[in-house]
Amino acid sequence: MTTFRLGVAQLTSTDQLQSNLKIVSDLYSQADADLVVFPENTLFFRIRAGSELRGVKLDELSGLQKLVDKKGTPLMLTTAIADSGSRSRNSTLLFRPGNAIEEVYSKIHMFDVNVEGAPPVRESDNFIAGSKPRVVEINGWKFGLSICYDLRFAELYSHYAQKVDVILVPSAFLVPTGKAHWHVLLRARAIENQCYVAAPAQSGEHKSGDQSRHTFGHSLVVDPWGTVLSDQEGSPNISVVKLNKEQIAKVQKQIPMVGHRRL
Repeated sequence: MTTFRLGVAQLTSTDQLQSNLKIVSDLYSQADADLVVFPENTLFFRIRAGSELRGVKLDELSGLQKLVDKKGTPLMLTTAIADSGSRSRNSTLLFRPGNAIEEVYSKIHMFDVNVEGAPPVRESDNFIAGSKPRVVEINGWKFGLSICYDLRFAELYSHYAQKVDVILVPSAFLVPTGKAHWHVLLRARAIENQCYVAAPAQSGEHKSGDQSRHTFGHSLVVDPWGTVLSDQEGSPNISVVKLNKEQIAKVQKQIPMVGHRRL
């Protein structure tokens, strides 16, 4: 396939698994796409400080797999996956029609930060870090996988350069860092690696009783020239963007970086 219809979902997930699953199912069902991708923390977004982090078990997602089997369109989502120990894995799951659910990538870089204007975050207290990049192929298109904070580590994306057609960055960016860095980092990753970049994101105010957290949103799709093809407002929402391998080839022909690399 020289063209590919990518569905990119924007969510305002909560700490309630079943309500999150309902929204995912509704958005997925309405998308006319070759693949539908959802953001980080799709099925559980921890809102209350100190509350238990809800790691999902794969057998809880059998209903979503049945929906994928019926519709026939692959689906990817990123969420906390229960591990045998006290920590979970922040992982991307791939649902293919007629297949078992596959855990295809775990977030490599842990978000342990104290950003002014937002509560401190220490992902390493709750998550086991992943250890390696991953490429998956769907309908002849190759997708390089990453998650949120991975975006700041250019060496991961350099690994994908010339190997993939699209890099996925499911995210839940804080508002302060989103305003400062989101667009410029995603556009840079597309330009320097000469491929599409798609970043489904969490957006808006996430509520649990009287407590809430905020995420930046602006789910983006960027082409290999750095042009923003889609920048979403509102949530929940989904945008279907047409990607074209001819655009990748055109950019790589004009600026043949693959033959110029020295380091």
